[in-house]
Amino acid sequence: MRPLQRVAWLVATLGGIGRLRPAPGSWGSAAVLPAALLGPGWCLGLALLLGLLGYWASLRLLGEDAPADPSWVVVDEGAGQLLALAALPAATGGYGVLLAFLLFRLFDITKPGPVGWADRQHGARGIMLDDLIAGAMAALLLLLLRAVLP
Repeated sequence: MRPLQRVAWLVATLGGIGRLRPAPGSWGSAAVLPAALLGPGWCLGLALLLGLLGYWASLRLLGEDAPADPSWVVVDEGAGQLLALAALPAATGGYGVLLAFLLFRLFDITKPGPVGWADRQHGARGIMLDDLIAGAMAALLLLLLRAVLP
């Protein structure tokens, strides 16, 4: 494997996490949970960074015509999970992080509405977009809960 292909593979698999079984997407989501300790601004910035790097890596490895999102590509789960974490208040507890994780995985697995639409898109755009939308939906729900609950 050429060096740039190797870098793309490392990005796409979050350093090999995408090869863990079972449920590589859940492992990829769980891998970024410690970022919640950095606070919402960092989570948002890291989500943007992983989103851009993930698009590049997916495009490089699979092209724009890839019909499906391979299970070993988990950078998209990492980026989406970081979006959900960005909606948590600074210094949130473990329950908040767990709720962000569960909501993101729920939207990522069940693919409601716009998540399902994005999942049907081909190539790197579709690979990244469905998880970013799932993360945004989880973040929106978390923000609504924060507004309603004390």
